[in-house]
Amino acid sequence: MSINFDNYQNIVTMFFEKSKTMKTKPYLWKKNNNIFESLSWEDVELAVKSIARSLIDLGILKGDRVVILSENRPEWQIADLAIMSIGAITVPVYTTSTTADYSHVINHSGARCMIISSHELCVKALPAVESSNDCKNVIKINDDGKSYSNPVNILQWNDLIKHQEKDNYVFDEEIKSIKRTDTACIIYTSGTGGNPKGVMLSHGAMLSNCTGAQILLKNLLEGMDEIKFLSWLPLSHSYEHTLQFFTLGIGAQVYYSEGIDKLVVNMGEVSPHFMTAVPRFYDSLHTRISQGLKKQGKLSQTLFAATLRLGKKKYNGEKLSFTENFTNSILDKLVRRKVNKRFGGSLKALISGGSALNFEVGLYLTALGLPLLQGYGQTETAPVVSANPPEKVKLDTVGPLFHGVKVKIADDGEILVSGENVMNGYWNDTDATSKTLINGWIHTGDIGEFDEEDYLKITDRKKDILVNAGGDNISPSRVEAKLDIEPEIAQSMLYGDFKNYLVAVIVPDKDFALNWAKENSKDQNLESIVKEDDFNKIIKEVVNRVNKNLSVIEQVRKFILIDHEFTIENSMMTPSMKVRRFVVKDKYGDKLEKLY
Repeated sequence: MSINFDNYQNIVTMFFEKSKTMKTKPYLWKKNNNIFESLSWEDVELAVKSIARSLIDLGILKGDRVVILSENRPEWQIADLAIMSIGAITVPVYTTSTTADYSHVINHSGARCMIISSHELCVKALPAVESSNDCKNVIKINDDGKSYSNPVNILQWNDLIKHQEKDNYVFDEEIKSIKRTDTACIIYTSGTGGNPKGVMLSHGAMLSNCTGAQILLKNLLEGMDEIKFLSWLPLSHSYEHTLQFFTLGIGAQVYYSEGIDKLVVNMGEVSPHFMTAVPRFYDSLHTRISQGLKKQGKLSQTLFAATLRLGKKKYNGEKLSFTENFTNSILDKLVRRKVNKRFGGSLKALISGGSALNFEVGLYLTALGLPLLQGYGQTETAPVVSANPPEKVKLDTVGPLFHGVKVKIADDGEILVSGENVMNGYWNDTDATSKTLINGWIHTGDIGEFDEEDYLKITDRKKDILVNAGGDNISPSRVEAKLDIEPEIAQSMLYGDFKNYLVAVIVPDKDFALNWAKENSKDQNLESIVKEDDFNKIIKEVVNRVNKNLSVIEQVRKFILIDHEFTIENSMMTPSMKVRRFVVKDKYGDKLEKLY
């Protein structure tokens, strides 16, 4: 199912051409009444043309911005392709964002229309639409009969589809005018340090990334008549947004997950070949498997331990003895096959991106036979810069460069990226653009180096560096990763700029904390548990255990325990699952200062 992505001048030309060959074959799958049901390529094409024509009827012109607010579902991609078909620009937003966030994106982008999936999201978004200057039309996907008092023109998705389904409107001329360099979407960054910026990505930027993905997975894709992807990472995330065009190009079937709570169940139902996720998912998977093992019998634990030991040994390139090879082959059947089967049994690759994968987590899952590939990129690079090939994975790196991507290391170690995948700039922000995109090179803010095999290694984050009172540079993410992998700790954030030592905010693992309270006849709520001296002593022991493997300047001397996680809802985490350090500092700064 190979395709030359470089042959297309825009994404929608690729879609319509692909649809002509695929016709009645299943394409997009969604759960209805507990059963996955599909839309064919012809179904999707008709819907794309209907929504595109409806947007034209609303006065949406080439270059206009249209916001999509929806969970992952077939209508998301249909809307995206429809917007692009008329030369307009898609502006994705997260379902987890706030009304204020929507207001910022709508007003900053100058959006003229918004596509919203559900009543719940309408309740959050309509006040933002109402207060905007340009956005007065909303297309609602779910037909639930709900009405709203907001003076906003609301149209029903199904009505637009039915109204246009007999229309023979042809988009050929409009599509021909869309160039590879034209902006296809504006994706607002997570905003770890303040208001998000709108990253303008061209058709060519995303298509070039698709070329890189196809080359990366070439050996895995070869000979596959049917390819299934499970879509879980939000389509508003640059990573998943570009991926949908790769799956489109290779003619894959896309199944939309029901969400994080049912992700593992969906994997078992769908038996996907590929899935993408952020490191936090793999951290959670590692914790879930580890905790589940504790409930197993001694034999299962022994087999599991042997599987990990031999799997890690094999990854490290150590020679296995005859007996070890024989044992390992048995463990493939007894343990690894069983683990893989739990996730559908057909996995060819789990792809990690969005932030740094914890090495120990990666090694753990790899040793269990889960094919984990770590990549690296940014929204500004559409998004992938590099990725580990399945033929040779090096978990302490982010792999060789993607096809067409150029990287050079600045004098201070910063990674600079150039290529067709680079953004067109930040929307309506020439100042920010000039600071990030200099002479065609994206200044990533990441520090890195190439190893002897030209695999890229991320060694630090330029912007996240803590500088202690002695002038030493410390990477907080490195220390946090070591804390977070401990089963007693769910999350952490370091503090200590210009201080004599480091302190931390620590979120204890909820299950661990509640079990401790139960075993010690304590009140079983986190607010009470984190105040218990004995519980604090246990966490202190964990921190000391971690400190033994850290340099003196990296060691955490003191900490505060809090009774709730960093979440998107409390604004302490971005929609792409990165900690908003400035928000955490604002909330707990006074308490942290008292530790000095």
